[in-house]
Amino acid sequence: MTDKKEKTGYAFGNTGFLPQEEMLEIGKKKKKLIIGIPKENIKKESRVGLTPEAVEILVNAGHEIIIEKGAGLAANYTDNDYSECGGQIVDTKPEVFKSDIILKIAPPTIEEIELFKQNQILFSSLHFPSQTEEFVRKLMKKKITAISFEGLKDEDGCYPVIRSMSEISGTSSILIAAEYLSNVNSGKGVLLGGITGITPTEVVILGAGTAAEYAARAAIGLGAFIKVFDFSISKLKRLQSNLSSRLFTSVFHPRVLEKHLKSADVVIGAVYLDDKGPQFLITEEMVKGMKKGAVIVDLSIDQGGCIETSVCRSHASPVYTKYDVIHYSVPNIASRVARTASIAISNVFNPLLLSIADSGGVQKQLKDDAGLRHGVYIYNGILTSDRIGNYFGIPSKDIELLMAVF
Repeated sequence: MTDKKEKTGYAFGNTGFLPQEEMLEIGKKKKKLIIGIPKENIKKESRVGLTPEAVEILVNAGHEIIIEKGAGLAANYTDNDYSECGGQIVDTKPEVFKSDIILKIAPPTIEEIELFKQNQILFSSLHFPSQTEEFVRKLMKKKITAISFEGLKDEDGCYPVIRSMSEISGTSSILIAAEYLSNVNSGKGVLLGGITGITPTEVVILGAGTAAEYAARAAIGLGAFIKVFDFSISKLKRLQSNLSSRLFTSVFHPRVLEKHLKSADVVIGAVYLDDKGPQFLITEEMVKGMKKGAVIVDLSIDQGGCIETSVCRSHASPVYTKYDVIHYSVPNIASRVARTASIAISNVFNPLLLSIADSGGVQKQLKDDAGLRHGVYIYNGILTSDRIGNYFGIPSKDIELLMAVF
């Protein structure tokens, strides 16, 4: 952005040299943000986008945070916690949706989209496999700029929200498996891990990414015997190096995997499927051959699943048994530990929102921040995700090209 400051320099004209205006750069104008945090459906989602501590930092920086009554209760943050830190507590969703920026965890419902005003900014997860064409078209009609948690990148090219949630999910998956191996939860009464004189339990992990690494760390800490399968040798080597522990590792091969599943007590599906959709690395026939009372935790279920017998469930009813194998497949597993997960999400969005304010708003930040652009799937009502466009038959445009227009 430039502004006319003074007349310096000369240009040759019909009457000789004439003074010319020099264009000097001026600083970016900081923008006050009004951020709304609606209450989530507590049966499906327990996390909240900002902690009271993050709200205090934003309020002290001159921003306004509007929070629906009870928004943080599931994560054990009271309305008083937020109000003492400068947050404005309101009773109804319409009051929250007057904000310029809406920060949610779960994608907005159709009813919530109706509350949006034109040209608002939405930060939320997308959960693409569970979305409908109506959801996309209603956001477009409201000319919303929608930015997904899943697509956000940081300056290092990493996905900060995905990574932090994967760390939590990986660790949680082992704790969940331990619960359902115990007879307290009608399991076969086996301790996950090992003690002197008893063969340790076997844990098979599909994938070698962040969630897989943290699942392996937790299982190793309990004394279990770990077997990791992945398509990539380099990922397996990196995992081996990061854990500083000898593991059984193998590239995916159906016969090899099937052999090791027969002795597995726990199977963790931690494959990052990206945009590929369901990819069943463990077939129904393989599950049939597993031990009675074994536990499967499919962390890939939010992307469609990597185990054929996995069925998407909720926290209210997370477990079912098929072929005498216990299955746990809940998409937002990190909300089981809502306070930890909320802090992790808040640690991403607090500095991001401050940066957006310093740059002069979301639209200006988007021009300079490739990582933020990567999370955009609707820009001013225009679909920018070709994946969503191809799936629903909606025309899409490249966000990079739109940056040159707006």
